[in-house]
Amino acid sequence: MSALTAQPTKKFVGKKSDTQLVKDCLGGSEEAWAELIDKYKALIYSIPVKYELPHQEAADVFQSVCMELLKRLPELRQPRALPKWLMQVTHHECLRVKRMSLRIVSSDETDETSRPEMPPMAERLVREIEQEQMLRDALAHLSPQCQRLVQALFLETPARPYSEIAAELGLALGSIGFIRQKCIERLRRRLQLMGFM
Repeated sequence: MSALTAQPTKKFVGKKSDTQLVKDCLGGSEEAWAELIDKYKALIYSIPVKYELPHQEAADVFQSVCMELLKRLPELRQPRALPKWLMQVTHHECLRVKRMSLRIVSSDETDETSRPEMPPMAERLVREIEQEQMLRDALAHLSPQCQRLVQALFLETPARPYSEIAAELGLALGSIGFIRQKCIERLRRRLQLMGFM
């Protein structure tokens, strides 16, 4: 399952910049903190998913990363570096959780050859997570109608029929193809501005 669909949401986050969100968080705004976490929760969750951690361990990693963010936010010099910082902290937390589970397994077993190997954080994985986050950020800049349409057509599993999507969004069935094309073109332009393509 894609990390984009791992944590379904009904709405996309607001359009505040990371700089503004960090500033508001440091000013004590609970609303900004909730928006910051909402903006990056899929990014944070995608890493334990790729490490194939069980749901409870992934939730523990998420909580640990959020606590670390709360503690370290005043030290953040460049808010635009936040996604990479979050990926790094989450990666280290996943490794820590994996090591702990290996210790538990190894203390219960005498055969050292049965230890599973820890997956390395490959460049491919980092790039994939960055691209998923860029896609989420680009989607957040589309109109609400385009956000809902792209979500319904491309990010939900299982796929739903056009007739159901048209009824849900209040669109004529024959207009979905045209609107979809406009939304995809806007998304493509936004991704190009972000350096994705």
